[in-house]
Amino acid sequence: MNISKQAWFGFAIGLATPFVFLPLVLLIMSFAFSYDFSFFWHQFTTSSLYASKYLSLGSIPNLLWFYIFLNREAYSTARGIIMATLALVPFSIYVNFF
Repeated sequence: MNISKQAWFGFAIGLATPFVFLPLVLLIMSFAFSYDFSFFWHQFTTSSLYASKYLSLGSIPNLLWFYIFLNREAYSTARGIIMATLALVPFSIYVNFF
């Protein structure tokens, strides 16, 4: 199966987005729950139970990218974003259980 450049572009966006938005999610949570940002960052880096949950929250902006590229009829790019999100699932399961 030949994967187009647009699909690779979507895959790169889909992999980068959770790691870019993860600090933003933790910052929003620190404001919402009146805790310090370092508290949530420490939970993310030390506890595998919280790391999996925070990584899942960081993956939510992939839905926005998917919607944008789907409306522009860039189906290959949208497919790449879905592939990247599915590629993060085994990592999230590994972090959660091991």
